[in-house]
Amino acid sequence: MAREAWDAVVLGGGHNGLVCAWYMARAGLKVRVLERRSVVGGAAVTEEFHPGYRNSTASYTVSLLNPKVIADMQLARHGLRVVERRMSNFLPLPDGDSLSVGEGGLTAREVARFSPRDAARLDDYGRRLDAVADVLRDQVLKAPPNLTPGLGLASLGPAIAAGALGLRVKTLDQTTQRDLVDLFTRSAGEWLDGWFESDPIKALFGFDSVVGAYGSPWTPGSAYVLLHHVFGEVNGKRGAWGHALGGMGAITRAMAAACVEAGVQITLDAPVAEVLTEKGRAVGAVTEAGEVVRGRAVVSNLHPRLLFDRLVDPAIVPSDFRERMDRHVSGSGTFRMNVALDRLPDFTALPGKGDHLTAGIIIAPSLDYMDRAYQDARRDGWSRQPIVEMLIPSTLDDSLAPEGHHVASLFCQHVAPDLADAHRDTVADLMIDTVEAHAPGFRASIVGRLALGPRDLERRFGLIGGDIFHGRLSLDQLFSARPVLGHADYRMPVPGLYLCGSGAHPGGGVTGAPGHNAARAVVRDLRRI
Repeated sequence: MAREAWDAVVLGGGHNGLVCAWYMARAGLKVRVLERRSVVGGAAVTEEFHPGYRNSTASYTVSLLNPKVIADMQLARHGLRVVERRMSNFLPLPDGDSLSVGEGGLTAREVARFSPRDAARLDDYGRRLDAVADVLRDQVLKAPPNLTPGLGLASLGPAIAAGALGLRVKTLDQTTQRDLVDLFTRSAGEWLDGWFESDPIKALFGFDSVVGAYGSPWTPGSAYVLLHHVFGEVNGKRGAWGHALGGMGAITRAMAAACVEAGVQITLDAPVAEVLTEKGRAVGAVTEAGEVVRGRAVVSNLHPRLLFDRLVDPAIVPSDFRERMDRHVSGSGTFRMNVALDRLPDFTALPGKGDHLTAGIIIAPSLDYMDRAYQDARRDGWSRQPIVEMLIPSTLDDSLAPEGHHVASLFCQHVAPDLADAHRDTVADLMIDTVEAHAPGFRASIVGRLALGPRDLERRFGLIGGDIFHGRLSLDQLFSARPVLGHADYRMPVPGLYLCGSGAHPGGGVTGAPGHNAARAVVRDLRRI
C-alpha cells in the first residue's frame, strides 16, 4: 500500500492541537495542522481589540498549563515567559471593606478580620484540598481506564489502568479518600460551608466553582469545578496563577514555533468541511476550499459536538454514540469582555495604586450572591447583579497598551448560553456598571471595548454554547466518561479518528494535557499498522 501524504492530520490549531502535533512529529510522524482562522491558538490568542490595545480574547490567565508540556516543547526557548501576580486575589465588598489574598501571611491576616476561626483553618483546608489535587495531577497525563464491555486482550490495558488508579486511591489516608468523594460529587457550597463561617473567604474560594460553568455554587458537582481550578502551577509554585507576557497568544505562538521546528506543517485559513472516510474509516479531511488532505490518522482539536454534528458522516457513527453526543451537555454562563482604559481603576475599598490591581479582582461577595446570579440568568437571560472577575494584565505587561494606558479582562457570569445578540450591549453596560459601583470613574476611563456573549464565543472559537471546557465538567462527562463512556482513550468510534481537545480527558482550561495524551494514542496505533 502506498504511503499516505501525511501520517496525521490535525483539525484545529488551538493549544491542544499544537501540543498533539508536536508530540506526534517528535515521534517521527509527518503531521499537518488545518486551522480555520488566520492565526493559531484557538481560544488562547492575543488580538488587538481597539487601535493600540491588545489583550487575550478568550482564555486570559495561566496556571493549568502542564509543566511537562512546557519543558518538553521548550516553550521558554521559543519566547514564553510567565510572571506571577503580585497579589493573588482581591475581593471588594458592598460595605466598602475588602478581602485581599496573597503570600507572606496576608491571607490569614485578612481572613482573621472576618473570622479568627476561619483564619485558623486555612492551612488545613489548603493541605487537604492539595492532597486531592495531587490525585488529579497524577492522572492528567494518563488516559483514564476505558470502560468497554467484554473480556480479552482488548480489555487488558484498561484493566491495568483501572487497577493502578485503584491502588493510587487505596494509598490515600481515609480522610483524603472521603474528601475525594466529596469533591467529585457535592456542591462547592456544601464543601465550603463545612470549612468556613465567613462569607468573604467562601466567596473567594467559591468563585472557582462557577468559572465557565452554567450553575450555582450549590449545584451538585460544582465542588469538582472548584478542584479543577487548583491543580495547576506557575513557575513551580502550586496553585498560583500568572500572566503570559504578550497575552495568552504568547503560549500558542511559542507552541507553533516548536511545531514548525519539529517539522509540522501548519496551514491557516483552512476551515474543514468534512472528515473524509472510506470503508468506515477516517482517512483525511476536506477543506471548505475543496483541498483533500489525506492522512493515516485524523486528530480533532474541535469541540466533540462540532466534530460529530457537522463534520463526520452520521451513517458511520454507532447509533448509541450519536444518541449520547446529542445529549452531551455544553453551555456556559460566560460573558467575556476586554476594555481599553486611559487610567487604572480606583477602588473605594482600597484606593490608589497597589498590588491588588495585579490580582484577580472578584466582584461576588457571597455564595448566595452567586446563586442569585445563576437563578436570574435562568429566569431572565442574564444576572441583574452579575459575577465579574477583572484582571488588568497591563499592570504586569506594558506591551499590551500605549504608555500610561491599560487593558482589562472582564470574565463575567451569568448569562444564558443562548443569550440573543440583541442583548449584548445591554449586558456589557451592566458588567461595566458592576465594576463602576466599586471603582467610581471606571466607566469614564474606558476608551474602547469588545464584548463577547456565548454565541459570539461559539461563532469565533467553536465553543458550543460558549462552553470554555468543551462540555460540562460533571461526573457523567468526566474521566472515563469524557466525552462518552467507552471512548475515554482519545480513540473515537470511527477507526482512524481521535479527539485531542478539551472535550477529552482531563477537560478544559489551557493545560495541553489532552493533546499530549492523544498523541500517545495515535503514535501507538500507527506503529502497529
